[in-house]
Amino acid sequence: MEQKWIRAIQRHGSRQAAEQLVEAYYDEMYRFAYRQTGNKEDAMDLTQDIFLAVLRALPSYDRRRAGFRTWLYRVAVNKAVDARRRFGPATVPMEEVDIPAEEDFVGNIQNRVLLEQVERWVAGQDTEAQAVFRLHLYGEKTFPEIAAILDKPESAVKSQYYRLLGRLRKEFDPCE
Repeated sequence: MEQKWIRAIQRHGSRQAAEQLVEAYYDEMYRFAYRQTGNKEDAMDLTQDIFLAVLRALPSYDRRRAGFRTWLYRVAVNKAVDARRRFGPATVPMEEVDIPAEEDFVGNIQNRVLLEQVERWVAGQDTEAQAVFRLHLYGEKTFPEIAAILDKPESAVKSQYYRLLGRLRKEFDPCE
């Protein structure tokens, strides 16, 4: 069905087909965006940016080069990297944090601070390393899926991911 919508958009600029295409993938892209931002409004903004970019670029989409979902994630990860540069790491408002026990609270705060530090560090890496990290962690994509999205060999994607993890450990593990 998506190919029918895509052709209608490409050939006739069909607004109805565009709405159907967006509706079909909205929830998936919103979840991807929310995992990165941790904030409903920012996730909605990022999701909107993703779909605006997709609809603008759709005339040049070629299904022989990549499946639509693969291409969509390629656009989404680029928009997520851009958003991270603009807005910095995600934070969760204190009112959304459960405070069960004092030692859990301290652990949660330390984990949140560490996550923000890791996000800042990852945001300073090259765009491709960020894409692999974000697709695996936030997009919950497998290495073969990431390889397809980035149009890279799976071995290169794995290598890049594990190199990044190694650098993360050196940077943030006190035992290293």
